Amino acid sequence: MRILYYDCFAGISGDMNLGAMVDLGVDAGYLKSELAKLNIHGFELKLEKATRRGITGTLATIEIDDHHDHDDHHHRHLRHIHQIVNESSLSESVKTTALKIFQFIAEAEAKVHNIDIQKVHFHEVGALDSIADIVGAAICLDYLKVDKVQSSAIQLGGGMVKCAHGIMPVPAPATALIVENIPVKTGLVQHEATTPTGAAILAATVDEFTENITLPITKTAYGIGQRDVSDVPNVLRVYLLEDKQAIEDVLLENSIVLECNIDDMNPERYEFLLDQLFENGASDAWLTPIIMKKSRPANMVSVLCAVDKAGIMKAILFEHSTTLGIREKQVLKNMLRRQEKTIETAFGKVRLKECFYKGKSLRFKPEYDDCKTLAIKHNVSISVIETAVLKGMQNGN
Repeated sequence: MRILYYDCFAGISGDMNLGAMVDLGVDAGYLKSELAKLNIHGFELKLEKATRRGITGTLATIEIDDHHDHDDHHHRHLRHIHQIVNESSLSESVKTTALKIFQFIAEAEAKVHNIDIQKVHFHEVGALDSIADIVGAAICLDYLKVDKVQSSAIQLGGGMVKCAHGIMPVPAPATALIVENIPVKTGLVQHEATTPTGAAILAATVDEFTENITLPITKTAYGIGQRDVSDVPNVLRVYLLEDKQAIEDVLLENSIVLECNIDDMNPERYEFLLDQLFENGASDAWLTPIIMKKSRPANMVSVLCAVDKAGIMKAILFEHSTTLGIREKQVLKNMLRRQEKTIETAFGKVRLKECFYKGKSLRFKPEYDDCKTLAIKHNVSISVIETAVLKGMQNGN
């Protein structure tokens, strides 16, 4: 199980959320290309590294071109928001999440001003930056493919805030309505720590509010707030949590990759070279066709091996190829847990390798040589043998 956990010790805003999501691993290029599907102009998402009180994270800023949006953003209503989102080419899941967030704000604004929800003027949501923040939040959540979203109590802040209607107490009336029945904290800072957009993102997407983190933290990220006026770091911290079984099923191993470019060797010798590498413990070895200087065709020989095998691999490359030099780099292998077993079929026994992820069998692969031997013995195709193996697996052999 993968869980996205919001640690809102200093509150949350729409841009802080975008920064935190990119810092957590959402691809920035993907996020920008998906936002472009809204087919509205006048805004640009800027992402940069920034620091608040010694904590470094990602600062997201929606830059507005006032020339494009000056005339109409104060007059957008809920129907306009639905039109923008529904006419886009975004996925249905992203549209649903985005409109759910918009709905929370619309309902709160309607209740605060005692007007019909369709008559709400979206001072907060109608602006391009808020549209980008909210749709961006839906895009990021869809990208992460988590099983559950959790959050701590939300820090709302304190003092007074200036908004479209004048000076208001913190939390702003709309925010106060959005966070009803949600655990909150107040007074840590004397400013608006949580905006209506930030509150609505959590209200619409969080499955559980809890202070207890029960799964291992596999990644920590920070979204940086625009203001930097208090001793409390103005950041949104998020965690990616993954269950123990999933972590155990992905084995990490430091390995070495060796590479060399060869343009002056008899191609028939590559087979012998690869055989030597595999026989002496290479995890993998392969050839990649390349073009070298003066347009000479060549091959890049690549070898993946355990750290303690690097010496023998280099010796084989120098002795059994014409290379004069080898590139070496350390990599981290992520390997699914595997289990070897033997299946009894109507044609005979077949060895196979089965791999696991998140505690469940992911897939299996029969040993090709065993399938080939039985196919020849019984004068059938290899696919017939593989089908028999699949049947044996389904019967629990």
